Amino acid sequence: MRVYVPLTLAGLAEAHTAGELGPGPLTAYGVTPSLREWYVSDDIEELEYAALSRAAAGSLRLIAGDPGAARRRVVVAVDVPDREVSADPDPALDARSLGELRITSAVPLRLAAAVHADSDEALDDVTAAADALGAADHGDEDARFTVDGAEDHELLWYGVQEIPAIVGRDGSGA
Repeated sequence: MRVYVPLTLAGLAEAHTAGELGPGPLTAYGVTPSLREWYVSDDIEELEYAALSRAAAGSLRLIAGDPGAARRRVVVAVDVPDREVSADPDPALDARSLGELRITSAVPLRLAAAVHADSDEALDDVTAAADALGAADHGDEDARFTVDGAEDHELLWYGVQEIPAIVGRDGSGA
C-alpha cells in the first residue's frame, strides 16, 4: 500500500541517517475508505493526491509544534505491506483524521518511492500557516485563510537519492 508519512526537515535528516522511518508506530496517510467517501472519486491518482495533501497538513502540524523546525513541509511516500498498516474504522472521527493510518513498525527508507517538500517560494506562507494553525483550529476564519495559503503551494517531487540535498539546503535539517 502506498502511504504518505509527514515529517519535518529534521525528521527527514534523521530518517536518512538511520536508514528508516521510525520507530513505529508511525502516523501516515493513505487511501482509506473514509477518504474515498469524503473525496467522492474512484480515480486512484486523485485519491493519492488527497492523501498526500492530508500528509502535508500533518507535516504542518509537526512544524507548528516545534518552534525550531525549518518551515518546510516534508512528506515521504512509501510502499508498505498491507499487514503493516491499520486505519481507525470510524470515519466519523475528527475530519483531520481522514485518510490517517498507523504503520506498526519502522519502515526501511529503501521502501520510499519519493520525497515531497516545499519549494523556497512556500517558506513565508508555511511559516505564517504554522503560526496561525492553533487559532485556525479554534475557528478563527482569518487564521484558516492563512493556513489555506500554505496549502495553495504544491509540494515538489524529489527522488530518494536527493534526500542529502533536501536536508542540506536549509542548514537546519541535521
